Amino acid sequence: MMSVPGFNVVDQLQALRRYARSLARNESDAEDLVQQTLVQAYVKRSTFQQGGNLRAWLFGILHNAFISEWRRSVAEARRIQDSTDFRPDHQSPDQEHAVRLAQIREAFFALPEDQRAVLHLVGIEGMSYADAAATLGIPVGTLMSRLSRARAALRDFEQAPSAEGRRIAALRVIGGTDEL
Repeated sequence: MMSVPGFNVVDQLQALRRYARSLARNESDAEDLVQQTLVQAYVKRSTFQQGGNLRAWLFGILHNAFISEWRRSVAEARRIQDSTDFRPDHQSPDQEHAVRLAQIREAFFALPEDQRAVLHLVGIEGMSYADAAATLGIPVGTLMSRLSRARAALRDFEQAPSAEGRRIAALRVIGGTDEL
């Protein structure tokens, strides 16, 4: 047990337990709180001012531990509630979406290999133009022209009418930076 000249932590245990029970309202949680307080007090013992009020210092540690745990539990409950609030009760299969993604994938793989490689490095991996060009061993200007042609080919594909005859919004290929 930690002992400071003139004060002994053991002398404070009953008071700490009473305070922890009043905060936690549960015997088990109160004991955990006291244990956490004693561990923190031991770890932070160098911060205790010689001649200071040990009882107030320990109660402060206990109170702060309780508040931290309370905030953590409230945040956890909020995350759980938020995740259940946004979960749909029933989600119907979006077959048209799945078919369209398959078509986009096919269009991507139909691109010439040099354009596909550039588009993947910049659009998917998020590489800068300079890094992507260095990876492929080509000049930045060549990379930019291949990227432009790949994006145009995918835009043309996306602007084609769908099977139902309606036009789909243009595909936006984003990513990468033009840092040289």
